[in-house]
Amino acid sequence: MDKDFIKLTIPSKPNYVGVVRLTTSSIGNEAKLSIDDIEDIKVAISEACINAMGRSEILNIEYELYKNKLVMFVENVSDEIDSSQENAKEKELGILIIRSLMDQVEFTSRGIKMIKKIEDGIDD
Repeated sequence: MDKDFIKLTIPSKPNYVGVVRLTTSSIGNEAKLSIDDIEDIKVAISEACINAMGRSEILNIEYELYKNKLVMFVENVSDEIDSSQENAKEKELGILIIRSLMDQVEFTSRGIKMIKKIEDGIDD
């Protein structure tokens, strides 16, 4: 299957989330996603990045663009929230937001995989 692969590595600092949002927007545009879908993936990737902050010095984000879907992966994201963490409620809410905006969400030992279907890309 033909795909484009993009990898972005940023410092694990909140002020770099804007770079991720801009990159995600550009990739969404390349995928011919609607404006609403682009906004959804930007919010989802931002929430994933915020969840991963502080777990390592750098943050790796990967994009796989297929004809019929966009797969986004963020390392060090976990759905296991320690209630003693100062921002536990925000992280919990972030995961709920991600699940509501994306077509498919999967947590792995490496991080989070998020999939947004590209409706126009499917040949029927």
